Amino acid sequence: MNEILTQEKSIYIQIKEMIDSDILRDILLEEERVPSTNELAKLYAINPATAAKGVNLLVDEGILYKKRGIGMFVAEGAKERIMKKKKEHFYDDYIKSLMAEARNLGITKQELIAMIEESAEGGRKDE
Repeated sequence: MNEILTQEKSIYIQIKEMIDSDILRDILLEEERVPSTNELAKLYAINPATAAKGVNLLVDEGILYKKRGIGMFVAEGAKERIMKKKKEHFYDDYIKSLMAEARNLGITKQELIAMIEESAEGGRKDE
């Protein structure tokens, strides 16, 4: 959790996304304690209430849970829940705009598939 906060979106959303990312990258594992809101506030020089708002979003989603008097922990199955949610948003966030731009440029389905395959193999030969 050493990312830098930006002005692009709300800080509490960035805190949530950083924890999500750390879970996906296995930096935070199931049943492992996550930094407290006070630790997050100190680390990022933010208000503890802002950090708590981000953490509470994850609690509401079942990603984190509280052990009374000990702190917040990564829930069992958290990584799978995050991945499922991100996959559901992938279509709306990326594929729709990709397809719209391809249509605008007259790129066919076959050309688009070829571009994706080329990219998966390490990029274009003419770059």
